[in-house]
Amino acid sequence: MTPVLTTEAFAALGAPNLVYVRPIKAAEILDSVPTTTADEFELDPEQTLYAVHRADGERLAVLTDRDSAMAAALAHELAPVSVH
Repeated sequence: MTPVLTTEAFAALGAPNLVYVRPIKAAEILDSVPTTTADEFELDPEQTLYAVHRADGERLAVLTDRDSAMAAALAHELAPVSVH
């Protein structure tokens, strides 16, 4: 039987400071914000951005390049790993 973990328990499992950085298309971000907010950004929907996520999948930040995403995680005392 697979154990059921709460979001908090899953995030704390193993390495609570571990985050992952993955490339995403700007369209994914634009689709998740209200149209009035999306209009404020000058993003090509096909542009690749880099998202920083907690272990439970919660998105913490989106940056324009991988190096900035990794640096932001490190600056917040998190341990980033790349996901391809």
